[in-house]
Amino acid sequence: MRKPRLFTPGPTPVPEHVLLRMAEPIIHHRHAEFIALMERVNRHLQTLFCTTQPVLTLTASGTGAAEAAMTTLFKEGEKGININNGKFAERWGKMMKTFGMTAIDVEIPWGNAIETEQLRDVLKQHPDASSVWLVHSETSTGTYTNICEMARTVRETLPNALVCIDGITSIGAHECRMDEWDIDVVMTGSQKGLMIPPGLAFVALSERAWQKAASFKSRNFYFDLKKAREAWQEHSTPWTPAVSLVCGLAPALEMMMEEGIENIWHRHATLSRGLRSGFEALNLKLYGTSPSHAVSVAYLPEKGGKDFVKLLKKDLGITVIGGQDQLKDVIFRTSHLGYYDEADMLGALGAMEHALHRIGHEFEAGKGVYAAQRVFLEAARR
Repeated sequence: MRKPRLFTPGPTPVPEHVLLRMAEPIIHHRHAEFIALMERVNRHLQTLFCTTQPVLTLTASGTGAAEAAMTTLFKEGEKGININNGKFAERWGKMMKTFGMTAIDVEIPWGNAIETEQLRDVLKQHPDASSVWLVHSETSTGTYTNICEMARTVRETLPNALVCIDGITSIGAHECRMDEWDIDVVMTGSQKGLMIPPGLAFVALSERAWQKAASFKSRNFYFDLKKAREAWQEHSTPWTPAVSLVCGLAPALEMMMEEGIENIWHRHATLSRGLRSGFEALNLKLYGTSPSHAVSVAYLPEKGGKDFVKLLKKDLGITVIGGQDQLKDVIFRTSHLGYYDEADMLGALGAMEHALHRIGHEFEAGKGVYAAQRVFLEAARR
């Protein structure tokens, strides 16, 4: 028997008591019980996003949240700057074009984050841009972008442009202070740091963004965020929500509130440092220059690398994920986003050592686990 263990950056593991909550008899979404539930959920989501603005719950994936923001906030012909440094950043540029926007796609080599001066130069070249889109944690490459610094740069250079952030694998992993950093759009998905199955998306808009949304008619119906905000004020949703997922979201958020948002950020930073230290100790080369706290990325071993991910899953029950597009059969990605602790990382590294030995990769046995353990013990002492 092999116990399956999921180490992918979405879906991520769901806590057992959250699964049980979703298995309870379903309730009606227009009755007082669900309205009271939504009131608690809405309040906790504001804490998670570090905002006083409504955090709207949509029955969709994170892509649905991006579509809702674009079609609620921008008209055809408006210019948007998209910082494209990975598979998901690439998607937002494609979406702009789909909705008739003029997309300025700024291509950054995968595995890298844009630098402040690079962004400033782009902004100066396009003073008529109405939005700037950045990915906080690029899931395809495990790349972190310093959103606090980037948002400040946009505000200093193009004060009226909306700063739109893909926080899909950063919310609940990286520090993200929406109000304090003056961000206009933040979005995430349920199957990431929020520790429930796929099916819900969350998006918050600044007061600046809401004023822009009010200046013209939305280009959508189901994804009209103005309708969603009206329903939010009554602790409801404009359309039938995924009731069971919302029921699971409530205890998942309660777990996060009990731990404390800053403690969650610290835990993810510690897990990512530990896992990366373990990789290096196992002679696995790290990928990228700006590592995310949500997912760690390393090159596959040269010898037997194509069999490594399959062997981990089939024989050891460990599911990690490979690369996409040009990174297929080049890298593998291991998540520490959401419901993970130090023991999970040590267990994953132990299994990886077993698999690496099987494919003939050269390393010193036990060294990966030891390197991660040293990071965790030092963090505990601090």
